[in-house]
Amino acid sequence: MSLFRERAALSRRAFGRIALAAMVTTAAGAHADSPPAPVFIGVSGPVTGPHAQYGAQWKQGFDLALAKINANGGIDGRPLAYVFEDSQNDPRQTIAIAQKFIADPKIAVEVGDFSSTSSMAASPLYQRGGLVQFGFTNSHPDFTRTGDYMWSNNVPQSEEQPLVARHVVEDLGMQKIAVMYLNTDWGKTSKDLFTAAATDLGAEIVAEEAYLGDEKDFRATLVRVRDAAPDGIMLVSYYNDAALIVRQLRDLGMEQTVFAAGANSPEFVELAGEAGNGVHTAMNFAPMSPRPMVQDFVAAFEAEYGSAPSHFSAMAYDTFNLLAAVMRQYGTGRDDIRDGLGQISGLESVIFPEVSFDPETRRISNPSVTELVVMDGGYVPYSGAGQ
Repeated sequence: MSLFRERAALSRRAFGRIALAAMVTTAAGAHADSPPAPVFIGVSGPVTGPHAQYGAQWKQGFDLALAKINANGGIDGRPLAYVFEDSQNDPRQTIAIAQKFIADPKIAVEVGDFSSTSSMAASPLYQRGGLVQFGFTNSHPDFTRTGDYMWSNNVPQSEEQPLVARHVVEDLGMQKIAVMYLNTDWGKTSKDLFTAAATDLGAEIVAEEAYLGDEKDFRATLVRVRDAAPDGIMLVSYYNDAALIVRQLRDLGMEQTVFAAGANSPEFVELAGEAGNGVHTAMNFAPMSPRPMVQDFVAAFEAEYGSAPSHFSAMAYDTFNLLAAVMRQYGTGRDDIRDGLGQISGLESVIFPEVSFDPETRRISNPSVTELVVMDGGYVPYSGAGQ
């Protein structure tokens, strides 16, 4: 059986196993041969294929959250577990996975898929099937518009891109901007929202260049960008694409200020190397935040995995903790979870100081972003001109 499809996806850490054993032996009416039935979350996401690294980062966040949740009694004495189905971030696969999850009464709630395009292909099925689809990495503004079973704790691009545009134009001083963007629904939507906002602020978009997700050599495109004479470059990319682009543009002698929307992961810093220094980005998860919850999470993650958490691991960790809080307070039925998401409030997370949802948009209320710049192999908060 595949590791990612096992039904008891609990932490490898010993204290998690001990806590689960204690729950089994102390739960009311429990017997040694009949432990309490787990509460299952269904996960649709990439385990193999070109986006498999994101699924791996999700799993780190999920497992760390489960260790904490189950050590603290699970869901009213029942352990929390998950079923991870490999979609390869392919819309055709997400539809098949949705049918499987909807038909399985043990699945209380679904999370995923990775891209908005893949998630939205399955949204009508989840809506008709009455199963919450929680798209925690889905920033397309249309994702939650399919119906009242679509929820997300990700900031939609309709809110994030105007904030980015203001930072790029007013703080970083970009007036002639070249945009390179991933040629997907997410990339095109983000690009359109950014360019509209930047133009409204008085900037000129001197080039728009799309690229495919499997491209590795961007030099011909970058020559066209260079010839447009921008004073700044906006990358609407994932971190691995952004790292390659930044390395190649620096190799071409291009010294323009770069804002990379996908540079919000420690892996970007590693892959970009010295070329990443001075690249600007923004993220919801700021690992340098002094909030105790954030620092506890970072310390626990580094102790477990030997590396700093990425934005995607943090989102996965927050998502399971959020859903656990909803299920503890409002119940584990599918409609209980949908209704509970609309009522939960005042909940602190590692990404947001306070979590509540707008009942109309089913998105996080009053989200914010942290403006950062890459320096000396890490991220530091942006503090003004000259940085």
